[in-house]
Amino acid sequence: MTEREPIAVVGLDCRFPGARDAQEYWSLLMDGRDGTERVPEQRWDADRYHAPPPASPQSTHEARPPGRTNTVRGGFIADPDAFDPAFFGIAPREAAAMDPQQRLLLQCSWRAIEDATLAPQELAGTETGVFVGVMANEWAYLHLTDYDRITARYGSGNGYFMGANRVSYHLDLKGPSLAVDTACSSSLVAVHLAVNSLRARECDHALAAGTNLIMTPVINIFYAQAGLSAPDGRCKPFSAAADGIGRAEGVAVLVLRRLGDALADRQPVYAVLQETGINQDGRSNGITAPNRWAQRQLIESVWRRAGLTADDIRFVEAHGTGTLLGDFIEAEALGELTGGRSGGSVALGSVKSNFGHAEGAAGIAGLIKAVLALHHRTVPPSRFADDENPKLDLAGRRLSLLKSPLRLPSGTVHAAVSSFGMGGSNAHAVLATAPRAVHRSRHTAPGVFTVSARTPERLRANLLAQADALSRRPGNQLAQLCWTSNRVKSRLPHRAAVAAADLPTLIAELRAAAERAGTSRKVDGGRRGAPSVAFAFTGQGAQHPRMTASWYRSFPSYARHLDEIDRLLAPHTGVSVRDLVLDGDAEADRARLAQPALFAVQYAMAAALAEAGIRPSSVIGHSIGEFAAACTAGALDAADAARLVVRRGALMDSLPEDGGMLAVGLAAAEVEPLLAGRERLGVAAVNGPHATVIAGDADQLAAVEKELAEREVSLRRLSVSHAFHSPLMLPVVEEFRRACADVSDRRPALPVYSTVYGRALTGEETLDAAYWARQITEPVRFAEAAATLLADGVTHVVEIGPRAVLTPLLARLRADGDQTVNLHSAHPGEHAPAHRPQQLFGELWCAGLTPDWSLLYAEADRVPRRLPPYLFDDSFRSWRSGGAPGRAEASAPTVPPGADSPAVPSGADRGESCPPAPAAGLPDSVAALTHRLVCRVGGHDPQRVHDHDRLHEDLGFDSIRVMELKTRIEDALPQLGPLPIEDLLANLRTVADLVGHLRGRLADGAAPAAPATSEGAR
Repeated sequence: MTEREPIAVVGLDCRFPGARDAQEYWSLLMDGRDGTERVPEQRWDADRYHAPPPASPQSTHEARPPGRTNTVRGGFIADPDAFDPAFFGIAPREAAAMDPQQRLLLQCSWRAIEDATLAPQELAGTETGVFVGVMANEWAYLHLTDYDRITARYGSGNGYFMGANRVSYHLDLKGPSLAVDTACSSSLVAVHLAVNSLRARECDHALAAGTNLIMTPVINIFYAQAGLSAPDGRCKPFSAAADGIGRAEGVAVLVLRRLGDALADRQPVYAVLQETGINQDGRSNGITAPNRWAQRQLIESVWRRAGLTADDIRFVEAHGTGTLLGDFIEAEALGELTGGRSGGSVALGSVKSNFGHAEGAAGIAGLIKAVLALHHRTVPPSRFADDENPKLDLAGRRLSLLKSPLRLPSGTVHAAVSSFGMGGSNAHAVLATAPRAVHRSRHTAPGVFTVSARTPERLRANLLAQADALSRRPGNQLAQLCWTSNRVKSRLPHRAAVAAADLPTLIAELRAAAERAGTSRKVDGGRRGAPSVAFAFTGQGAQHPRMTASWYRSFPSYARHLDEIDRLLAPHTGVSVRDLVLDGDAEADRARLAQPALFAVQYAMAAALAEAGIRPSSVIGHSIGEFAAACTAGALDAADAARLVVRRGALMDSLPEDGGMLAVGLAAAEVEPLLAGRERLGVAAVNGPHATVIAGDADQLAAVEKELAEREVSLRRLSVSHAFHSPLMLPVVEEFRRACADVSDRRPALPVYSTVYGRALTGEETLDAAYWARQITEPVRFAEAAATLLADGVTHVVEIGPRAVLTPLLARLRADGDQTVNLHSAHPGEHAPAHRPQQLFGELWCAGLTPDWSLLYAEADRVPRRLPPYLFDDSFRSWRSGGAPGRAEASAPTVPPGADSPAVPSGADRGESCPPAPAAGLPDSVAALTHRLVCRVGGHDPQRVHDHDRLHEDLGFDSIRVMELKTRIEDALPQLGPLPIEDLLANLRTVADLVGHLRGRLADGAAPAAPATSEGAR
């Protein structure tokens, strides 16, 4: 790696006039459309501050009347006030006080990181830098001039620095975080600083951004008074019609990495920043006048450091404001470098022709245009190219405005971007096309596509957006697209997963999932502690031909573990159990091989799921399933278990086939009288309160069957070769005990719920030879053991086996209406889809578990592909129209109905206070009072605040809001006395926790405590 290591642009997102995202931005450029419009009524009364210049002004004063601008047009983005505060854990009142530029930067940063095929949560805690170019701070002008209305929220809601710091805070980014104001060049200077920070190893990822919002006519008036404003509000760079600046706004974020790191991770790269540079005009014809020599010196030095000359540059995205002086000086500076180039002309353009001068975001607007042009290998046309200014002599300087798109050649192509600040701070960058990388996927590989969102409504919108985007992707990228969705789209609480083996099916199922999104269940997110997973291992009878063959084909980890256990079984079976299972050999249905086959499948399933991060905290096994359960719990070595299950199956298979098994819909106590006098019958299993299995002699079983049929009792004969767990098994017990004699006698590493004992093993109990011998004839007390398991707080049970046998039994044992225990069958049977492992991972993830998705995919399929970024909720709106000083008015409600009073007590904010409780008692229940105060302080809709909501993560309570809430509670409940802040912080995880704490203090008499003070704004 060299000091001048190239920097990759790996992700981006933007909003500019006429373009809500990067895709629409590219369309706007390629179509050559005009993104300007009349000043929206939301901003200010355009006519009030407009004074068109007279045709023949007699004086400068007449030409430029004070307090007025000469235009009513500009480039404006749609819905600048829309924000999704809850997504970022920001209280509505805080969001209403935030500069909309901060809000836009937050959402744009999230989307840009996703565009870089990264989950934003993946960068949390890393040394990721944030560099924001910003020039305007008009929100402060609108809010901080009325001193009596200033609250703590407006302090953190304003300031250039907060644009960057807000992103770093909410995304938990630990690298450099700073805002840059060099006027019009701010955002390209921010890119330069980000590039240098990456090269200096200060950060491994960098967000380089620019933002500008036009909230008042102040700058418009300034431009008009300075003679810089175009009357039609449009920039016409390098045109004979150029007559000044048209203002514009926008927000954009680039995600940057060192090129070597990006290529090593196979990350898609838009383009490469080869070199950047900045300088200053110094003393020129005026502080706002550009300096030709400074511009030339900067451009030449950047090209030299990049190892390039004018011959290498294919096109230049110019600063190009459309002022006569600015265009002339920039053309001269460039022409002195390009005039002697060999070959054709250098294409010249400026995105300002499409929607105006975005000021603090102008540099990054031009940079993204160049990035996309290199990415698409096409340079968009320049508006107003048909009316080129002949005085600029562009042809003589080997520069040309594009009247139509320019297709770039193959191979490496270079471009340059300039951005010059009004005060003389200049920035320049040289880019190149990205190195070509081909990553082919397996054409028939299945996958599971995941989408997550914060609310059911957003889940539906994002599912539909992904389906629409996938309809334009090639089918051979299915697995890569699925893997990317697992990596990028899997961290939010409302979830949907679709497994598929082809793209059309995936698209159809995503749209179907969107229709069901309203019923999605929110993942707990750790509120009630970490998940507790139990594996339940199926017993004999679950086997079927080619069982789990789809797992072997589509789940490499499972295939590897099945191969391993097959090698341990083969010396004892004399055949490959794996081959018998995968080929559907009928021999695998006999006890001699069925038991080893079931064990092998269960062992491989459990091992593969554990490897994928689905690790059990307890196990339970039904009959033969206890052997794989014992291996999983660490009580049996795989080699010992393999030998024992083969011996067990062979011994049982050697017995006469003169028995049977009968499932009856009766309790075990009701069955016992039927067995009196029938010594060759016994209870084989108790699977539920009214689910018992009888096993033994065929004739005696037939008699019981006839008797129960006459009583109209529910009956079902089991298809088995022998009467397992019955007295007919007694002849093989002692021999099997001897076979188990040398098995290591060790305690399991996980809780084992024994179906021999009907309970969990105690601390001293082990699965010794006596246990395994007894297991052959003892009833399977599954109902008792499983009921204990469910009562012990397990959150998820995964049935391990080739058929869903235990899952329905567990569903009946689960308490009525209790949906806190999630039940899953690893493989529901012979009709399971061919991509069942992918489907299972999706089910487990939707239920709140976190599988290691990479194990589902081969190396060739673990290639990131760009997916549409997150679609935020835009229902929250907060804006303040910009009029004359002292006349700014809110244009929309900033907090929802019901959270109606200001939240800062004790005079800090003017609004009603919560009245103290009368001495006789509380005016309301503690829960209702707490709920109301939480909503008032945060500005939340009372209908959307629930007991389980976390005050910090979900409701946006920082230290300032905690202090506000503390004071509110003390005012409302004076009998509590002063509340120690440390007690509140310790009990503020959820609303319910706070309610419980207050109730406890009231019950204890709430002895007065010394008041605490805040440690400050942080």
